[in-house]
Amino acid sequence: MKLDKKKSLLQRRRWRIRKKINGTAERPRLAVTFSNKHIYAQCIDDVKGHTIVAVTSLAKESTLKANVEGAVALGKSVAEKAKAAGIESVVFDRSGRRYHGCIKSFAEAAREGGLQF
Repeated sequence: MKLDKKKSLLQRRRWRIRKKINGTAERPRLAVTFSNKHIYAQCIDDVKGHTIVAVTSLAKESTLKANVEGAVALGKSVAEKAKAAGIESVVFDRSGRRYHGCIKSFAEAAREGGLQF
């Protein structure tokens, strides 16, 4: 019962955040998701419904884990790919998570990589 309540509260936070933010081609939405083992990040144009840039720790050559060090490395990686695709600024979507720990380190690393949000 408790796990279902936590999931439903997280989903409600996601919906509440998504009502307020929207990605465009000029300023896409940078969505980041953490699972227990991996990190997923993508820049999304919500008007067209296309993913512009996607980065994950699932790549075969990647040894990143879903911790602070992995979040920093993936934040820099997504910033490099976004800059190569011509993206300067994004809207940050933290997927209902608190701006703390891995989410905060990912965001700071993306900012250091050159993204503005």
